[in-house]
This record gives sequence, structure tokens and C-alpha cells, in this order.
Amino acid sequence: MALLFSHRRRRKALSLLFAHTSVLSAPTRSRARRLLEELYSAAIAGVDPERAVRDALRAPAIRRMMDEAREVGIFAAGKAAAGMALGAYARLGRRPSLCILPVGHPAPPPIRRGAVFAAHPEPDASSVRAARRALRFFRRFGKKDVVLCLISGGSSALLALPRKGSSLAAKKRAVRELARSGASILALNRLRASLSAVKGGRLGKATRARLVTLVLSDVPGNRAALVGSGPTVRGRPGDLVRVVASNASGLDAAERRARRLGLRILRQKTRLSGEASLAGRRLARESRRLAARTLLLAGGETVVTLGSEYGRGGRSLELALAAAIELEGCRGIAMLAAGSDGKDGTSDAAGAFVDGATIARGRRRRLNPAAALRRHDTHRFFARLKDLFSTGPTGTNVGDWVFVLRADHRLKRQ
Repeated sequence: MALLFSHRRRRKALSLLFAHTSVLSAPTRSRARRLLEELYSAAIAGVDPERAVRDALRAPAIRRMMDEAREVGIFAAGKAAAGMALGAYARLGRRPSLCILPVGHPAPPPIRRGAVFAAHPEPDASSVRAARRALRFFRRFGKKDVVLCLISGGSSALLALPRKGSSLAAKKRAVRELARSGASILALNRLRASLSAVKGGRLGKATRARLVTLVLSDVPGNRAALVGSGPTVRGRPGDLVRVVASNASGLDAAERRARRLGLRILRQKTRLSGEASLAGRRLARESRRLAARTLLLAGGETVVTLGSEYGRGGRSLELALAAAIELEGCRGIAMLAAGSDGKDGTSDAAGAFVDGATIARGRRRRLNPAAALRRHDTHRFFARLKDLFSTGPTGTNVGDWVFVLRADHRLKRQ
């Protein structure tokens, strides 16, 4: 995603933005959004999977394993599989490879020949075929070989082979019910691993080769064995496992960009978690206490507990709408909540923008924000306001981010 401003234009936009002292007008709102987009772009660049893998492969221990191997294979799976594979090719050249991608994600020419596409977010027969293809790929390597395993979020759905005695329908039903209850990604991936013939290290156990697993983490604590349900983290002596980028890596990059723009930074110490609507309200209350020219940064992954009635939306949209309700009438606050992968739940957007005027604008269009939140039908609300943030697939996946900009220190409501 290209940078949106030249340095001079960014400085001018900031001066105009922070001079504003009321609920954001349309021109000021536009300037705030462009700045928030730029910070999101910086965060995405900070978790670039191609660069992360290239850098990781410089490590002496990994280089030594590759040099000593009779043959090196490359296996990649997840939303960041294409970029991670390109990073591997840049360091190792063309090798026997298999790259499992979500349907609809681009496969650049270098990886096209070894690319397999499977369903996401829910597995189907294509996910079963992909898992069986992966098992055949791993079985071809011997004990003198090394398989470089590049794992990112989304692998759980892309590689779905039910354990013996179970079925794909039963597995999907169990995971869906747990997800609707508001379970965390950790709980979901543990369940997926327990029902799978390839997750929880079982894919890795199909080969006698040594494994180097590089992980782009979207889980709390960056526990490699839980990313994508850990198909290649088997705990065998001689294997190496490294986390090459995470949610925090993106926030680090956004923070560096914001500091160069002269902003103060307040970064959440705890990872975003729990109900999305509660997290949105909490962040909105905290943003009211920010000083002028301050950016609040937060990252993680919340959950949405669905009832019997629900529409189209996702975690970031729900967080944003709850924050907008809390911020109604507040001066000079602009927020962007968005997923790093470019897709939020059942919405085709990454997230949404909100500010102190969002709810009033919605009511003028006869939208009911409380009802939209209650029905988990947030996509329609933001689409009507043209407040959706749409990027398309970003080629990476490290969870969600929230950027809150305080342009005016006054806390009055109107």
C-alpha cells in the first residue's frame, strides 16, 4: 500500500487537522482519515512477510541447516503464504515447493506452479485435498533433507483433514458452535488441532526430514504451536521454530512513522481481547483523556458472541461502532479499527473509520446504531455512511489494529 502524502503535504495536513476545535467537519475528517490510512500502511509494511522471511533466513543456525541438507523443500500455508514463499525463494532460489493459499488470493508467477487454493474461513473439500497434498509433499523428504515451513494465520481452514473416525461436517459444526460462543483464537485452534489429522504437529510428523518453521503470528503470546493450529511444530530434536513477525511488529512500525510526524504516542500495554464492543467502548473512553496531537495504538484480536439474530460484519466493525456510540459528540477524535489481513469477518472490508460525528450522521440517514450493534449487522451501517475501510487482501495476517488520533484536547460534547 503506497504512502499517501509527501512529507510536506503531511505536515500541512497535520497543522490544519490539529488547528480544528470542533466535531470533525468533512474536510478535517478527510485529512484525519488519510493520516490514519498512512499509519495503517506503515503497520502493514512492518509485517511484510517476504522481508520477514528473508531476514530470518540470514540466521547462522538456519543457514547451516540449509547448507548441510541434501535437499531443501519449501512449504507455505496461510494468508501470508505467497509473500513468505517469495522471501524464501529470494534467499534459497527455486526449490521443490507447495504453497497453500486462500481462494481468491493472488499467486505471483514464482510460486504459481506449486500453488494450491483452498477455502477460507470455513474449510470444504478443497481444504481436505490441500491437506492430503501437503502430506504427500512431506513424505517425499528423507532424514538428510530439510523442509522450510512458512506458517501464517488462516492455515487452520486451508488444511483440514479430520482425524480417523470423524468427518469434516462434524468438525465444522464443533468449531462453528465454539466460535459463535465468543471463544478466543487460542481455544478455537486447540479444538481444531484435537479434531485434525494434520494439525498440532501431525503434518510435520509425516516426514523424517528436519523442519525449520518460520511463523507470522496472529495469536496472543506469539505461541508458534498455535498459529494456524501448528501443523509443523512437532517438538522433535533438531527442528527450529522462529516467530518472524507479529501484531506488535506492525504497531512498532506505525509508532515510528507517527513519531516522525511529530505525534505523541500512547500505546496499549495489554493486547486487545474479549468482546469487541466492550473493547471499543473502553478505547473510546480512554481516547477522551488524550492530550492534543496524541496517537493511541492498540492491537490484538477481540471476539464477537453471536446470538440467534446476526447480519454481516466482523470484530473490527463491531469495535468501531461501539466506540462511535461512546464518542458521540466528542471533539477532535478520529479512529480506524481494521484487520491486518484486509478482511473483517463476513464483511469484505478491513474495518471502519469513526469519529464524534459518526452516530449523528447515521441517524440523519435513519440508521439505528444500537440495533446494528445488537444484531451484529455493522457492515451495512458503515457502508451507508461510506465509512468502510477497504483494502482487499493485504497478503499478511497478524490480527487487528486500532489507531486513535486526538486532534483537539477539549472534552466537551455537543
